[in-house]
Amino acid sequence: MAEIGPDNIEVQEKRTAYQGYFRIDAYTLRHGRFEGGWHKPMSREVFERGHAAAVLLYEPERGVFLLCEQFRIGAYAGGMTPWQLELVAGIIEPGEKPEDVAKREALEEAGAEVLDLLPISHYLVSPGGATETIWLYLGRVRNAKGGIFGLDSESEHIRVHVVTEPELQSLMESGKIENAQTIIAAQWFFLNRARIRAAWI
Repeated sequence: MAEIGPDNIEVQEKRTAYQGYFRIDAYTLRHGRFEGGWHKPMSREVFERGHAAAVLLYEPERGVFLLCEQFRIGAYAGGMTPWQLELVAGIIEPGEKPEDVAKREALEEAGAEVLDLLPISHYLVSPGGATETIWLYLGRVRNAKGGIFGLDSESEHIRVHVVTEPELQSLMESGKIENAQTIIAAQWFFLNRARIRAAWI
């Protein structure tokens, strides 16, 4: 008989606790311990939101980015700034590729055509309680412009800002960007800036 360890996971019960705009599943499970044997059973709820693609839009010739400002209920309920400065992003529907979602959402949310995409990361948003992952990209655009965008059918009301490289650094350092995807993408850009500009200019 194989030794029980951390790779052993036994789901004893799984049920849908809530189904609305999103879904919450309730699990009872146990897992193996690092030193061998089973850990005691635990109950956990998992937020099922789906998976998303997000893209930091960048025009290398002018050294500017496009950031979306829109209302976020989670930020409002959590006591943070309800109008978040963030990336273009969208939910990946069944059968869609993440890069296709990034390009589609760039048109819908910022009126921008993505010419090239560089992958940044694929990461779990909140692994302690959600299955959601984000595919994160840097997207090259031309003639970046601000304005009001979004689909009324999806209750979107988005103000797009044109932000210079120094302005993005200042927004980061001052704490005015409060969401992980934008922070991760911006930090990755500044770590890789020389390589990106060498490839795109």
